[in-house]
Amino acid sequence: MDNIVLIGGGGHCVSCIDVIEAENKYKIVGILDSEEKIGQEVLGYKIIGSDEKISELALQTNYFLITIGQMVPYSKRDGIFSYLKGVGAKIATVVSPLAHVSPNAKLGVGTIVMHGAIINAGACVGDNCIVNSMALIEHEAFVEDNCHISTGAIINGKSHVECNSFVGSHATIIQNALVKKGSFIKAHNLVVA
Repeated sequence: MDNIVLIGGGGHCVSCIDVIEAENKYKIVGILDSEEKIGQEVLGYKIIGSDEKISELALQTNYFLITIGQMVPYSKRDGIFSYLKGVGAKIATVVSPLAHVSPNAKLGVGTIVMHGAIINAGACVGDNCIVNSMALIEHEAFVEDNCHISTGAIINGKSHVECNSFVGSHATIIQNALVKKGSFIKAHNLVVA
């Protein structure tokens, strides 16, 4: 079992821990957060340092997962992801055993697929994305890097969500629609074009 270090110890981290434990592929060795939180615990896992410890931990062949939720600003997750790549860190892709990801779908590095999510055949999800609980990404849909598809959101067939976008809980993107780069789609909204 490979070691993994989580970056961000807030509410999204709690959900990520649950998925990582269920997948049983990685052993969580600690969490990185702000200096003032060092020594605190999240679900029994210690906050062992701040982001400044990333390069040191990367040399110890740990995997990393960004466990900061994404709403606004998008640059926080994206910046950390770029830094991880820059120092040659190994970045995990995590999929809940309670999710369904088609063998004909593609997932990028650093993406997490939460409990109950479905990613169907021909769909492509980029790097550093969150596909949250009960979200549906239908056939041949394309979700670019650094997006958050929130709880219960529906991305219908052949639609395209450009990078740095947030699709809120129970929002629906109809088939063939385009969500432009950096969009913030509110909960329960319908996107038709």
